[in-house]
Amino acid sequence: MATTGIASLTINEMREFAGFTAAEQRYIRRSLDIGLGRQDAFKLWARDADENAAIRSQYVAYQDLKVLRSAIPEETGFECVEAFIGKLTRVAAFDLAQERIDCFSAFRFLYERLLGPDVRPWLPSGFCAASALPQIKPGRRKMLLQSLSEAAATAPGWSDRPPVFFPEFIDEDAP
Repeated sequence: MATTGIASLTINEMREFAGFTAAEQRYIRRSLDIGLGRQDAFKLWARDADENAAIRSQYVAYQDLKVLRSAIPEETGFECVEAFIGKLTRVAAFDLAQERIDCFSAFRFLYERLLGPDVRPWLPSGFCAASALPQIKPGRRKMLLQSLSEAAATAPGWSDRPPVFFPEFIDEDAP
């Protein structure tokens, strides 16, 4: 029975990922390689000098992920909120400014995997804060903020189940 439940969750996560744009899918896979240290992102993802520079910048921006993973505040207290939300907003703003993540769902999918399930209650706040920064173009800011549904913004609770599907690089030239 437990295997059936995990298989069902995996399929649901795969369906969600399949619903993202090709650019979002590519950026999520690349970000997971960088953020989780899975692969050499330069070898897999850099198609030109601009992308090479973007990957280098992403490695720098993602240096705070280790700190964020260990500093997720309790939902009930206000201790450590400022430091956590500040760092989360900075890293999230980097990702949103790359203009590859176009909605809260893709952002949530990525950050649940980068930081773990305990970050879920903090994702709407981090997303809104990053989306509203002046570094994000006004039209894009509007699109991003409108992608956060009322249900996601006002959820009464969040699952503590870890994600099971972690998309990886696919070699399009492979047979």
